[in-house]
Amino acid sequence: MSSIFTRIIKGEIPSHKIAESEHFIAFLDINPVVKGHTLVVPKEEVDYLFDLDGGTLAGLILFSKKVARALDKSIACKRVGLMVIGTEVPHAHVHLIPFQRESQMNISGPKLDFTKEEMSEIAASIAGNFEP
Repeated sequence: MSSIFTRIIKGEIPSHKIAESEHFIAFLDINPVVKGHTLVVPKEEVDYLFDLDGGTLAGLILFSKKVARALDKSIACKRVGLMVIGTEVPHAHVHLIPFQRESQMNISGPKLDFTKEEMSEIAASIAGNFEP
């Protein structure tokens, strides 16, 4: 059975997409811990990040760097942190979290609730700053 991320990649489930390439996609997390919390996912469905082949893993990090730069231009933050958890969805991915304080990197912390319109505006702002 396809992961929820594979279903997003195939367009079966809507998302607030930020950027996409042949091998990767970035979209807003539907349960964000901060404004702009983004997931970056390889299109190849592999459960564990470190089971990705070296080229795909390197590509994921390089694509994440471009997304992080767009986040940094779009969201007021001190830094954009990268976090790998990987147990909530059986599909390798990284979290990009723009933060002012390191405590905002707590993935188990309270989630923010944005409307669809707010999520669309956030995604459009970040996408507008993405440089492929």
